[in-house]
Amino acid sequence: MSFFTDLAHQYIDGEWRTGSGSWDIIDFNPYNGEKLASLTVATRYEVDEAYRAAERAQKSWAAASPYTRRAVIERALRVTEDREDEIVEAIIDELGGTRLKAEYEVHLAKEFLREASQLALRPEGRIFASTTDGKENRVYRVPVGVVGVISPFNFPFLVTLKSVAPALALGNAVVIKPNQNTPVVGGGLIARIFEGAGLEAGLLNVLVTDIAEVGDALIEHPVPKVISFAGSDRVGRHVGAVTASHFKRAILELSGNSALVVLDDADVDYAVDAAVFSRFVYQGQVCMAANRILVDRSLAAEFTKKFVARVKDLKTGDPRDPDTQIGPVINAFQADALTTLVDQGLAEGATALVRGRTLGNLVEPTVLTDLPDDSPILRQEIFGPVALLVTFDDEEHAVRLANDTPYGLSGAVHTANLERGVSFSRRIETGMMHVNDGTVHDEPFVAFGGEKYSGLGRLNGDSTVDAFTTQKWISVQHGKSRFPL
Repeated sequence: MSFFTDLAHQYIDGEWRTGSGSWDIIDFNPYNGEKLASLTVATRYEVDEAYRAAERAQKSWAAASPYTRRAVIERALRVTEDREDEIVEAIIDELGGTRLKAEYEVHLAKEFLREASQLALRPEGRIFASTTDGKENRVYRVPVGVVGVISPFNFPFLVTLKSVAPALALGNAVVIKPNQNTPVVGGGLIARIFEGAGLEAGLLNVLVTDIAEVGDALIEHPVPKVISFAGSDRVGRHVGAVTASHFKRAILELSGNSALVVLDDADVDYAVDAAVFSRFVYQGQVCMAANRILVDRSLAAEFTKKFVARVKDLKTGDPRDPDTQIGPVINAFQADALTTLVDQGLAEGATALVRGRTLGNLVEPTVLTDLPDDSPILRQEIFGPVALLVTFDDEEHAVRLANDTPYGLSGAVHTANLERGVSFSRRIETGMMHVNDGTVHDEPFVAFGGEKYSGLGRLNGDSTVDAFTTQKWISVQHGKSRFPL
């Protein structure tokens, strides 16, 4: 499979095509700047073609046996397993992900494909009693029809498949719009996998384009009934508003500002390990990453010393080097934004315990402490290898600090008392909390999603069935009703 030659195209109604736009998206390797591919953008014309193809193909697909749909997902899993090494290499090249990150993403994507194959058989109908004699009420689970999937750059293979595979398994058709930074891993690659699995033409389409070309056509188009979006809360707010105004359903996985909390009875060495992973995995470009590391004042000196030592030992460099732990951020804009953010923190009075350099797209780790309580940096998402250390006086103080953010996606707490950890977790305004673990987790069976500005809706397991199906009531009158008029 030649990823960056064969897959850098639009994929519409089973055909690999060149977009009809007047300009190209250039796909670069973020580490060395190598040009991987050039893709002419899709226009509103291709948006309409893709959605209409999906609409035509979906009806017979929904009518097919769930076992037929399951078989396609199972074949997609086998294709992924057969091409796993190549997919890992593509993730390293297109995302700048380390080998560890790439292998983890593919591993988790396979688990979600396995779960999706079972979701094909999950929907159940129900029969309810009626207040009318001789009547029964049947409620069926039916596909929504066509789903639009707009995916991010940071985990494009995994996050796209999390919506695509279950949506298809449940009888829907899909149109993908991958992020411009990852058009192949988040778009063409997934189309090729399902093409190899024997999915019928039209059921899965990929549009590589930009809002500058198509505006809101992807979410305003009358065909899709659900838009699954993963990305920033700024864009997600717009997607949510437009979908609502067109009476569509939006599943929004948005920004985070997670806190990893170290209580006074925590295992410090273990908490340091969890914090280093939670902040710096994939260069911190993870919505669940621990932006803020909150440490009880009684443990602050020991924790800080050990955490800083670990951070200083992290190796930044070529993601193809198996020893590299910090690869490049996705592009120069992100690298510059992180440099500006660190400078802002220092200007506010923060202390840099570690001050990393910015070398092209390589941003070395930075650790800041002593930020003023009203610093906006403490309340925003930091999409890069910058950690904020904050001390607290007691558990009540920790709860206030953890909740002092407009976001609520993930978090973690470390304590020797597991039930104390659960009790603490229940007080944190976030969709997910992890006791004695890191903040970065995703599992196929467990509801995934956030509170506040971190999104709307949930995915995974039964939540995915709710997301990509709707309920239809059919009443059956045995005998004759009596009508009052």
